[in-house]
Amino acid sequence: MYLKQLQIGNVKTDNNILLAPMAGITDRPFRIIAKEFNPGLVTTEMVSSKALYFGDEKTKKLLNRKDEKAPMSAQIFGSDVESMIKGGKLVSQNYEIVDINMGCPAPKVVKNGDGSKLLLNLHLVYEIVKAVVENIDKPVTVKMRTGWDSENIVAKEAAQVIESAGASMITIHGRTRAQYYSGKADLDIIKTVKESVKIPVIGNGDITNEKEAQKMFEYTGVDGIMIGRASLGNPWIFEKIIHYLKTGEKKENPSLEEKLKIILKHINLQVEEKGEYIAIREMRKHLAYYIKGLPDASKTRVILNQIETKQELENNLKEYFKNIKSMV
Repeated sequence: MYLKQLQIGNVKTDNNILLAPMAGITDRPFRIIAKEFNPGLVTTEMVSSKALYFGDEKTKKLLNRKDEKAPMSAQIFGSDVESMIKGGKLVSQNYEIVDINMGCPAPKVVKNGDGSKLLLNLHLVYEIVKAVVENIDKPVTVKMRTGWDSENIVAKEAAQVIESAGASMITIHGRTRAQYYSGKADLDIIKTVKESVKIPVIGNGDITNEKEAQKMFEYTGVDGIMIGRASLGNPWIFEKIIHYLKTGEKKENPSLEEKLKIILKHINLQVEEKGEYIAIREMRKHLAYYIKGLPDASKTRVILNQIETKQELENNLKEYFKNIKSMV
């Protein structure tokens, strides 16, 4: 009943269970792993339109999508109309959808007027969305929060402005910037946004399992859901939610063998993408999530965080999974 294809401009997705863009997380290796569990759409980490405007090579690397199938979305952030046009044009050459970030709460982003700070200036929101829409031939979407703080809840007005500027979809995270990730996502505001526009609305925030996914659909009437932090170390969440919405039954988590296989593939992709030195260090945050809740996870995490080579990391993980298998 809730599971369906999404029509985003001229792009159609297989389903409406989406992976959220997350800075420092949704790089190419993470997206490839997530895609194995069939989210309808994945999005890049947010990339700076200003950095793209000035041709920054490091930023361009974030847009590598080798071996990734369509459809895909690339997220840009910024508050300068000219650089947002340039950024939108650049990413639209290689991506099916361009997403504009109006939700990031990070101080280093909002201090420049970007991310969720844009919600304090709805005129600029309109100008940016309209300019990007008019200058590229791909659908433009926006991911936003409910507002800057409890005194500035502007989700409904912002959604209507974004729709009138020509966007093809809105994702709403049910928290203000001031909340960061604390408290509860406000489903009432998400529901209000859904009821105030005609374009697809995606609900985001606190969807950690099948029941929460169903609750988001039931309570708010959204067209789809977006999952971020709950996919860390848990990329099979997409498959589990899809299965539950189709059948009403819960799908088992992967076995220890399957989990190890996924982790090893993630390590290999990371090394291929970033080289061994950086990859092994970046994998530490992912490994902490992958092994969370397993026996001796804290002690093992300390050990894994000292490792600097791919071979040693793989050997330690194989040994760890072999040991915990004998415990269960």
